Amino acid sequence: MSDGTHVVTAFLRNEGELLLLRRSDAVGTYAGRWGGVSGFAENDPDEQVLVEIREETGLDESSVTLVRSGMPVRFTDEDLDRDWVVHPYLFDAADGDVTLSEEHTEFEWVPATELFRQDTVPELWTAYERVAPSVRSVTADSEHGAAYLSLRALEVLRDRAGLLVSEDAEDEEAWDELADLGARLVRARPSMAVLHNRVNRTLSTATRTAESVEQQAIDGIKRAATADTDAAVRASALVGGRSVLTLSRSSTVLRALQDADPTEVFVLESRPGGEGVAVAESLLDDLPVTLVPDAAVAQVLATEDVDAILVGADTVLPDGTVVNKTGTRTTALAAAHEELPLYVVAATDKVSTAETVNLETGRRSDVYQGDTPLSVFNPLFDETPGHLVDAIVTEQGERSPREVRELAEELATFEDWQE
Repeated sequence: MSDGTHVVTAFLRNEGELLLLRRSDAVGTYAGRWGGVSGFAENDPDEQVLVEIREETGLDESSVTLVRSGMPVRFTDEDLDRDWVVHPYLFDAADGDVTLSEEHTEFEWVPATELFRQDTVPELWTAYERVAPSVRSVTADSEHGAAYLSLRALEVLRDRAGLLVSEDAEDEEAWDELADLGARLVRARPSMAVLHNRVNRTLSTATRTAESVEQQAIDGIKRAATADTDAAVRASALVGGRSVLTLSRSSTVLRALQDADPTEVFVLESRPGGEGVAVAESLLDDLPVTLVPDAAVAQVLATEDVDAILVGADTVLPDGTVVNKTGTRTTALAAAHEELPLYVVAATDKVSTAETVNLETGRRSDVYQGDTPLSVFNPLFDETPGHLVDAIVTEQGERSPREVRELAEELATFEDWQE
C-alpha cells in the first residue's frame, strides 16, 4: 500500500449505539480526541482491524461480527502535513463490556449522531457514513431477522435527522425529507410489520422537526432493544431445560436459547438462504446442536426427543396468523401432528395493522440454475394459521392468537404521520 498513511477505523455497534474511545497521550496523533478503534494498517487492513479491536477493547473475534467494510476515506491533514487513507469497518459487538488499553483514557457508547457533538478525529463521520445502514442495506439484507432490521431502519432515520440538525436545515424541508425517507423504509421490507411500526411510532410522535425525529429515533431504538430482550427472557423460561427445534435467524430467538440452556437444539438449515447453518454454528460453543435439512423436519419431530418448537416472526397478522421464514408452516403442521407446542417469540411491534401482507420471494437462481424455461416458485416467507400456534410470547407476556387484534388497533394509531 502507498499514496498515504493507511489506517483502519472500526465502529463497534451494540444495541444501536457506537463505541467511542478518547485517545490518550500514548498515541502519536490527535490525543484527547474521540475516535473509533483504530491503528496503522501496515499490511492487510482486514486482518489488522481485528488485531486493533482485540488490543484496544479486549474483545476477540467471537465477540464481534463484521457487518460491512467501506471504501477508504482519503484526506490531508495540513497541520500534520500527512495524507491519510482510512479503511472503515462496522462490527456488531455482543455486549458493551470493553477493556481499554493504554491508547485510550475512557470510552462511551453513544448514538452515531453524537459524532457531530464530540471533538473527534478528522473525518470520523465521513468514515462512519461509508459503513452506516441505509435504505439499500435494509432492503438487501437476507441474513437477519425483522427485529434486527427494524433497529437498522431507526438508525437510518436517526442518522439523517442528526445530519440535518448539524446543517441547520429548515424545519419544513427537513420534515419533508425525513417523511420521504420513512416512507421508503416502510416500503423496503413489506413483510416486516415491526419495521413499519417502529418507523411509524418515531415519525408519529415527533414534532415534525429534525431534532425531534432524531430524539424519537434514539428513544425508539432503546425501547425496541428493551422489548426484544424482555420477550427473549419470557421465551427462555418456556424452553429452559428442554429440547428445542428452531429455524431461520431471529436475534430474539437466539437470545432466548442462550439464556434458556436447553438440553439440545435442532436447527433447520432454512433454505433459501440457509441462515440456519450460521445459527447452528453460533450456538455450538454453548449448546448441543444438530443441523437438520428442512425437508426432514417432520421425521425429526416424529423420531427425535424434541420437547418444543421456538421460532421468531417477521409479522403477526391481526387474526393471529404468523408470517415467518418459509418452512415455519410446515414445521407447525408437523408439530401439531406430534402434539408438540409451538411458541412464537415476537415483540408486540411485530403485529401488523394490515389484514394481509405481500410476501417477498427469492431469486430463481436460488432454486434452479439450469437453462430450460422452468417455472420456479421461491417464497421467502410463509403464513402459519393462528390455530397452530400455542402462544405468542411478547415483552408483555404470552398472548393467544385471538388477542392479537387489540394490539393491531393500538399500533394503527401511529400511522397518522402519513396523512
